Amino acid sequence: MTTTAQTPRTMIPAPQRPVRPTAGEEGDGHRRHRTGNRDWGELIAAVRESGQYPTTVEAERVTRVVLSALGGQVTGDERVALARALPREAARVIASQIPATRPQPAQEFVDTVATRIEGATPATARWDVSSVLGVLPNLIGDDLTGQVLSQLPPGYALLFGRAELASRTS
Repeated sequence: MTTTAQTPRTMIPAPQRPVRPTAGEEGDGHRRHRTGNRDWGELIAAVRESGQYPTTVEAERVTRVVLSALGGQVTGDERVALARALPREAARVIASQIPATRPQPAQEFVDTVATRIEGATPATARWDVSSVLGVLPNLIGDDLTGQVLSQLPPGYALLFGRAELASRTS
């Protein structure tokens, strides 16, 4: 008689955004910061779920890198509104960045993030960027998401989990 033991599936990168990972392993100690009804721990949990990161620590590390990169790209009133809409810790990460002198195209943005994450490739960095930016619209709302996207070059909408329906003219 032959028996086959079933083992849990290991995380395999999928070509599309994954669905919710299995529950568990929350005991790796994320910090809680609250601004109004927005919470740093909830943001990190959403990123962890979106990116299927094995630990909260990994999700927090990726979130900090991506928000730091985004903080250099968003300027003016949109930057202020974005910081106000995010948890205090995320706002600090955004606000601590010096605005870039020129907006980076989306692919260059992803490549920059890849250089900031040890062992990242352009493909894994795109996953990381989309895992973080893809949760922001639910946190900041459609109006602010649209305002932020209107300030960025074409291609960012996909990173935020949105379709880029019309080309913009400058």
